Amino acid sequence: MAKGPALFLLPALFACRALAGPVSTNPAPDYAQIGTLDQAAGRASIEKFREGGLPASYLEFVLSFLPRRGDERSIPGKLWADRNDHGPVLRIILNPGRPDERRWLLQGGPQPQAWRRDGPGDTRPASLTDPLWDGWEITPFDLEMPVMALYWPDETLVSVNKVNNRPANAFVFRPPAAFAAQHPDIGGVRAYFDIELNGPEQTELLSPNGHVLKSWILLDWKKVSETWIPRQFDVRNEDTRDKTRFEVTGAAVNLPRSAGRFDPARLGDDPDSARPSGFVDFGN
Repeated sequence: MAKGPALFLLPALFACRALAGPVSTNPAPDYAQIGTLDQAAGRASIEKFREGGLPASYLEFVLSFLPRRGDERSIPGKLWADRNDHGPVLRIILNPGRPDERRWLLQGGPQPQAWRRDGPGDTRPASLTDPLWDGWEITPFDLEMPVMALYWPDETLVSVNKVNNRPANAFVFRPPAAFAAQHPDIGGVRAYFDIELNGPEQTELLSPNGHVLKSWILLDWKKVSETWIPRQFDVRNEDTRDKTRFEVTGAAVNLPRSAGRFDPARLGDDPDSARPSGFVDFGN
């Protein structure tokens, strides 16, 4: 298959990497140790990932809450992604144009922040663990989990396993003291980092005692221009088995950059009135 850059959605919407075609995913990593731990090489791969670029991009998506019991619910959304001096940044509109519309601005990097705006209300700071949508489990931190944790400086390479039949370094990232104080129920994140492709393939949110609370699982890919888009991924609560699915329905990459698009003071503005040039509708 032809090689091209891959855009990781939230997880991985925050970095690019070379990818030799789409990757089919298996939700269950092989936990058997297959190699020797090399902490220095592992740390170098993380630093390389942190320094990766991100093309300015626009996505349309459907966010669906899929409880193990009860009715499924879905809402449409729009997302703009880019990178600024502080790290990766996302702007999200949920249920656009409706009275209950909600807007989010998520700043990644070493000092992550979040802002939200409900309908015509004021923009205000928000917690990374607030629900993205009332009554649903998924949070800004869940959406950003793989990349958010990669900026935490306290990481340990704990094993070398297989994910999708490919070797992957398994890192445990521990939160900084300020984050841990605000979120005492989060003990860390385990990320399975593909050795050849230099990017996270699956991530797990851990409690302080190491229990897996949630998993981020990549399900499908779609190529736009020369960029592979993660078309679909799940965030799954490992206790309740409830899932939230993020499914991209169309995308455009390599947009003209706009700093104002990611200004919290302008979260109430409409960033664009029309789909950008180069938009590809996935036909959903």
